[in-house]
Amino acid sequence: MTKRVVGAHLSVAGGLNKGVDRAVAIKANALQIFAGSPRSWQPKTIVPAELKDFKKYAFDNQVRTLFIHALYLINLASDNKEIVQKSIKLLIHNLKIGDYFGCQGVVVHLGSHQGRGWEASKDRLILLIKKVLQESGGQTPLLLENSAGQKGKLNSELGEIRWLIDQVGDQRLGWCYDTCHGWAAGYSPTQGSQNPLTEIERLDLWDSLKCLHVNDSRDELGSGRDRHDNIGEGKIPTEDFVQILNHPKLRSVPIITEAPGFDGNGPDAENISRIRQLLK
Repeated sequence: MTKRVVGAHLSVAGGLNKGVDRAVAIKANALQIFAGSPRSWQPKTIVPAELKDFKKYAFDNQVRTLFIHALYLINLASDNKEIVQKSIKLLIHNLKIGDYFGCQGVVVHLGSHQGRGWEASKDRLILLIKKVLQESGGQTPLLLENSAGQKGKLNSELGEIRWLIDQVGDQRLGWCYDTCHGWAAGYSPTQGSQNPLTEIERLDLWDSLKCLHVNDSRDELGSGRDRHDNIGEGKIPTEDFVQILNHPKLRSVPIITEAPGFDGNGPDAENISRIRQLLK
């Protein structure tokens, strides 16, 4: 049986190859990174040779599934034109970086409608996502991540993701399901709430689901709060993880954890081990 792809979001402080070293150290075979400082709008300079070397180094070290996570500063639904323009520019930049090392996708939170509501934001989102995909070119997918729903964050309802994928109509647009965010938005396979697996089936979202973010939650079901916890230490029942991770249509989807780590320094070997123990 092919070994499941289980990795983590890790720092690349000291150079991109250091991220690979950190992945190997915690027995991860996938890696998600920020392509630049997570606290700055300033794009990282593209150095093709460095990015291609990173791809080879990762491949040689059996880390063959790579993702970029776009900055949390991004908000395509903002009423601030400068923020929208910076968001577009940075997403295009991330997608171009991803092309140089065969990235499996750039994961993005679209942002918040800031109280204006989904209906007031959705049509403009179509135009902006199309612009990002057209101007970036290349092959790297753009993956919309579901949100916890806090403060007007978009895509807490999976139906919104389905609608955007349909309306944009580009094969490069997919999505990423985060277990902590889903739980916070009221999705659970076991707690008599909305079952995410049933909803994904109803919305026909299997084929466009390209990444699973597997994180526990510090808060109760439906809290709307995005606070990750280590696997098995939070409020999400073990059976929820078992059902999601072992669903037949998700067995080939790469898993990335963004757990805080048992020492508070980010994803670690124990979280990777706990995820693997949940896999059948």
